[in-house]
Amino acid sequence: MRLVLLSFCMLFLTSCDYLLVQEKENKSSEIIAIVNTEKLFKEDLEGFLPRNISQEDSLILVKSFIQDWALKKLLLKKARNNNSSESLENINTLVNDYKESLLINKYKEELIKQQLDTLISDEEIRMYYLANNENFKLNEVLVKSKYLYFPNTINDKDEIIDLFKSDEIEDAEALESQQLSFKIYQLNDSVWTELDKILLKLPFSKENLLKKTKFIQKQDSLGLYLVAIKDVLYRNDIAPLSYIKSTVKEMILHKRKIELIRDIEKIIVKDATENNNFKIY
Repeated sequence: MRLVLLSFCMLFLTSCDYLLVQEKENKSSEIIAIVNTEKLFKEDLEGFLPRNISQEDSLILVKSFIQDWALKKLLLKKARNNNSSESLENINTLVNDYKESLLINKYKEELIKQQLDTLISDEEIRMYYLANNENFKLNEVLVKSKYLYFPNTINDKDEIIDLFKSDEIEDAEALESQQLSFKIYQLNDSVWTELDKILLKLPFSKENLLKKTKFIQKQDSLGLYLVAIKDVLYRNDIAPLSYIKSTVKEMILHKRKIELIRDIEKIIVKDATENNNFKIY
């Protein structure tokens, strides 16, 4: 009798615990919307609402979330009912193929991170450029130039012009030492720059800047522009290596990636064949 009573007490306590757990789960899983047999629970909104948001804004966002959720479920139901089993099968096949592709690509990316040699010497870049320079034709006009613009308030105007015209290193250094006085300047004429970018800064015509010239100037009401064009490259000319060095480097890296993936695929197939995991009948 005592054993039966003890068993009954244990069963009663277990039932009470179960009911308490169920009540707790029901509270934490409060239903806030139903579409057909689909349910949206309060806990589904966790993390959706931003912090420090007003009650009014919170209500607007929640209503919008519920409307979007309901519309999605309703459209999904309609779509399933209006597609044949064959169409649904095709969709499932596409989804599975996409999932497999994502997994494979992710695996390849990890292998590339671990095994790809990203060190590229200047000599390798130069050799690749020389072997493929016909593929590096320009789509824009490039110039080597120097220019500056200074206001009329500067007293040593003639000295600046003389320094700008000079090819002496000392004069170039003296000019650079005054660059804080210039409104606009580019004093390094060994760098290739797109002509269109320069035209946005200077009030000269394209024809003026396409001529190799040691010095041209233009005065406006506020100051003086000085420009010198050292060299010009036109559309369809071969791009200089200094201008496309980063592009060439990316192309070499891309080539290495393709070769690495091919080698990895060969090794995977070889290992599977040797271990009898891959057979062709």
